Amino acid sequence: MDKNLIQRTLSGIVYVAIIILCTTPLGAQLINSISPDLVKQEYLYYGLITLLLGVGSWECFKIMKFGNGYERWIVLPLIIFIFFIFSKRYFHFDFFFDFRISEILAMLLIVIAVVTLFKYPNELYYDSGKLIFTVIYVALPFCFALGLPKFSRFDDRFSLEVLFLFILIWSSDTFAYLTGKFFGKHKMAPKISPKKTWEGYIGGVVLTLILSYFIEQYHPDLRGNWIVVGFLVATFAPIGDLVESQLKRNFGVKDSGNLIPGHGGVLDRLDSFLICVPVVYLYFILEKFI
Repeated sequence: MDKNLIQRTLSGIVYVAIIILCTTPLGAQLINSISPDLVKQEYLYYGLITLLLGVGSWECFKIMKFGNGYERWIVLPLIIFIFFIFSKRYFHFDFFFDFRISEILAMLLIVIAVVTLFKYPNELYYDSGKLIFTVIYVALPFCFALGLPKFSRFDDRFSLEVLFLFILIWSSDTFAYLTGKFFGKHKMAPKISPKKTWEGYIGGVVLTLILSYFIEQYHPDLRGNWIVVGFLVATFAPIGDLVESQLKRNFGVKDSGNLIPGHGGVLDRLDSFLICVPVVYLYFILEKFI
C-alpha cells in the first residue's frame, strides 16, 4: 500500500478525532471520566481555536514573506489583542445577547481583503498590506468562530453548530470532488485551481443540501435553519479554497505548512472554514431579526 496514502489516512483520522472531541461534549466527558470536573467543553473548544489561530497566523506570516520592517514585529501582538477582545465576549456569553455594528464592519474587511487578493495582489507585496491581510484573513474568522457554539455556565450543554459546520464543509469538498471527477468538463478557475469544475460545484451544492436537510430534521435545537446553512456552506466553501490557492500562487508556495502529514498545514485544511465561519455567523445574527 502507498505509504503516502497510509500517512494521509492516519493523520486525517487524528485530525477528525480532535475536531470531534473539541467541538462536542465528548471531549470533556472523556477527560472528566479520568479526573472528574477537570475541564469544561468550552475550554477545549477555545483551546482548539487558539491553537488553530496561532498556527494559521504563523503559516500566513511565512507564506507572505514579511520583510524586516516594524510590521513583522506587530502582526502577532495585534492578532493577540483582537483575539483577546473576542475571547472576553466568548466567556461572558456576549455573542448571544449583544450584537455590535463592528461585527458587520469586520466582515466587510474580510470581503475587501479577498477582493484585494484577486484584483490588487500587488498591494500585498508591501509589508503594510501583508500585515492587514494576515490580521483580517486569519484572525477575524477564528474570532468569529468563538461565536458559533452555545454553552451554559450552569450545566454541561455545548451546542453542535461547529461540528456540523465542519461536516458540511467536508461533505461539500468531497461531493464536489467526486462529482467533478466523474462529470466535470467546465473549469471553474483553471488558472487558480485547475481541478475545480462547475459540475463539481453544482454537485457539491445539491448533495450538501440533502445532508443539511437531515441535519435540520434530526437536530432542531441548532441555531438557524440548517438547510440555509448548508446552502451557504456549499456556496462559499469553494470560494475559501480558491482564496487559499490564490494566496499560495501569488507567493509561489505549494503548501501552507506541514502540521498535518500528507494534508499540509492549518490553512490548507481550513481554507473553506475561514470563509464559511463569518458567513454562517452573519446568518445567525440576521436570523434573530427575521
